[in-house]
Amino acid sequence: MAGYSGTPLAQKLGLRGGSRVVVFGAPTGYRALLEPLPGGVRFDNAVSEATDIVHAFCMRKDELDAQLKRWRHQIRPDAMVRVSWPKKAAKLPTDITEDTIRAVALPLGFVDVKVCAVDAVWSGLKLVVRKALR
Repeated sequence: MAGYSGTPLAQKLGLRGGSRVVVFGAPTGYRALLEPLPGGVRFDNAVSEATDIVHAFCMRKDELDAQLKRWRHQIRPDAMVRVSWPKKAAKLPTDITEDTIRAVALPLGFVDVKVCAVDAVWSGLKLVVRKALR
């Protein structure tokens, strides 16, 4: 379990039975953090109309910007993108903060919903497409 709550990480990230998930740049051991997984969760290799959740681990703003622009046109309007970035305490080289993610995502039609701890190194900001644009 990550963070301070007793809620399993898969639940905090929004994984439900039958979810189709695409993960980019995940740290070693990511899948183990998600146990126990709800039944029928499927991990795909590429984003498509069938994707329910994209979970991206990003270190650089330019990479985040390029990916979000692409995904905005590939995902369904009701899909979710979770962007994870290293916490300051992790002392990893990054130019991404929670504010950076918002600055990139909001002009693309995303809104941020909530933040959660993924593990001791990573936080994750949940993004969805603004309702008016669905």
